Amino acid sequence: MDMGPEERLLETRDDTNFDDFKKRVWEESKRMWAIAFPAMVCRVTTYGAYVVSQASFGHIREVDLAAYALIQTILVRFTNGILLGMASVTESLCGEAYGAKQFELMGVQLQKSWIVNSVAATCMVPFYVFATPLLRFLGQDEEISVAAGTISLWFIPVMYLNVFGMTMQMFLQAQEKNTVVTWLFAVLFFVHALLSWIFVYILDWGLPGVMTALIIAFGVKVLGESVYIFGGWCQETWKGFDRAALIDLMPILKSSCSSGVMLCIQVWYNAILVLLAGRMKYATVAISAFSICLNISTWELMICLGFLGAVCVRVSNELGRGNGKAAKFSVEVILCTSVIIGVFFCIFCLAFGHQISYLFTSNEEVVKAVSSLSIPLAFSILLNNVGPVLSGVAVGCGSQGVVAVVNVCSYYVIGIPIGVLLAYVVGMEVKGIWIGMMCGMVAQTIALLYITWKINWAEEVKKASKRLRLLR
Repeated sequence: MDMGPEERLLETRDDTNFDDFKKRVWEESKRMWAIAFPAMVCRVTTYGAYVVSQASFGHIREVDLAAYALIQTILVRFTNGILLGMASVTESLCGEAYGAKQFELMGVQLQKSWIVNSVAATCMVPFYVFATPLLRFLGQDEEISVAAGTISLWFIPVMYLNVFGMTMQMFLQAQEKNTVVTWLFAVLFFVHALLSWIFVYILDWGLPGVMTALIIAFGVKVLGESVYIFGGWCQETWKGFDRAALIDLMPILKSSCSSGVMLCIQVWYNAILVLLAGRMKYATVAISAFSICLNISTWELMICLGFLGAVCVRVSNELGRGNGKAAKFSVEVILCTSVIIGVFFCIFCLAFGHQISYLFTSNEEVVKAVSSLSIPLAFSILLNNVGPVLSGVAVGCGSQGVVAVVNVCSYYVIGIPIGVLLAYVVGMEVKGIWIGMMCGMVAQTIALLYITWKINWAEEVKKASKRLRLLR
């Protein structure tokens, strides 16, 4: 039956609308991957350096492996979580300034972040210096606590290198200089892997060799970022050191603190769960197994944090340009892409959960414990691909405080109590702790989905404009 003129016109409009939608999705996907892929490389290689170090410790002494797991999961994630959260403010504010073409504000903002973040890092040094008594106070095994105290001192220079490395990375990403960032982090991973092999497996330097390789690798990356920024490749956004960076630090301090708390609450959640594992009967096996699963989950999370960086930059850029609808569309495209990737890694983990554990240890008890967690680990990985994107929306909109409240309620009111109940009362031990962690992640995801759905994007454009006026 032939269609009439009206039906043909309607079909043509539908085809045109669909073609226009596909084109918009394609264009947004290209912009997203231009930011997300370098950010993924950055975070995967950075975390990969920590994982390579852990694998090296796993072939030195079992106690050193458990001690490194404690320090990395408790102290390093705690300090890096705060510093990453505070550095994300640099990405958000620089992104808005770049979108509004107020390039001169970006260099000043970077310098203010250095000052604020350096002070924050200095305040956290005592945690590393007194790691052994701190772990004793928290009820950890004596031998593991003593070994951890030695390892922790080596992480102090790494923490200060991260102050400058993270903020310069955010500064470059906000202005879409992603290629150089990718190469620098690839160099970091290559240098670290090479030096770890030489220092540990050839020269047999043990603990000093593992940590020296880590420090040198991060130092090379920071040096490369400094040369690129100061050497004239950021002429529009870097005008040299400016006295304006020394005044009116309160706005950046407040934003940085709320953002740091937002991520700190989340990383401390994981640290508390590791401490709970350390109080079990077979503490060394429990800590090692839990930390291996946490490392696998966190390594995949590094990919998701690439999407966090992408959504933060895209949202802040579009808000800076005054285009709220484009910001909303960016969120939708990035979230859908992240979920699809999460499904893939979830299936991969279900299929190869047992084999993955041999990358980290040759202890059969630990391998067995890791294998028992493969199913909850797989679903945690799927949840990883939603929460960070929604948190990135909050960072892009400057609403870190709201996410901090959500994290407290999700993790500390729901996740930890359920984990303790399942682990110690029901007797599920490490698996019970992990299921409790998943419950907290589910609660966080539901809450952030609702908050994102309720965002008034026209109002967010006005708020971004106001923030830029305050920075002038």
